[in-house]
Amino acid sequence: MPSNYLEQLVAEWYEYEGYFIRRNILVGKLPKGGYECELDIVAFHPQTKHLVHIEPTHDADSWAKREERFKKKFSAGRKYIPEIFKGLDIPKEIEQICLLGFGSNTNHPTLAGGRVVTISEFLSDIVMKIAETSIHSNAMSESHPLLRTIQFITQNRKLFSELLGRI
Repeated sequence: MPSNYLEQLVAEWYEYEGYFIRRNILVGKLPKGGYECELDIVAFHPQTKHLVHIEPTHDADSWAKREERFKKKFSAGRKYIPEIFKGLDIPKEIEQICLLGFGSNTNHPTLAGGRVVTISEFLSDIVMKIAETSIHSNAMSESHPLLRTIQFITQNRKLFSELLGRI
């Protein structure tokens, strides 16, 4: 189970898009106990052979501190992800994404070799795609409660516009 709603949203979205998902994977078992680090979301699409490692964060750390932390995570991802999907025909290339709750990618389009995506961009993509589906003929699965909520909101825009106008 993901540890926060942003991880849950990422996992739901990639699963909805047809990816196999692994969440909160402890990698690099240490000799005296513990692990090198945890990979938040790793997703593999079996048809397109797209492999992606996503690290969502709500931190407000400096870019230098973020660079240090994500360098460790992305390096561990490149090292251990092939073992996670052992036996599957996965690509050598792993797309790595730092999903930021706070910050911009204007001056920092990459972080530790991974692409920086803002939560605003990520949510915008989700909302635009979900808005195209009808809740009446193609309701989101109950196994995707966050996506289902977004679908409900997009299908009831007038109601939510009125409510937002009161805030």
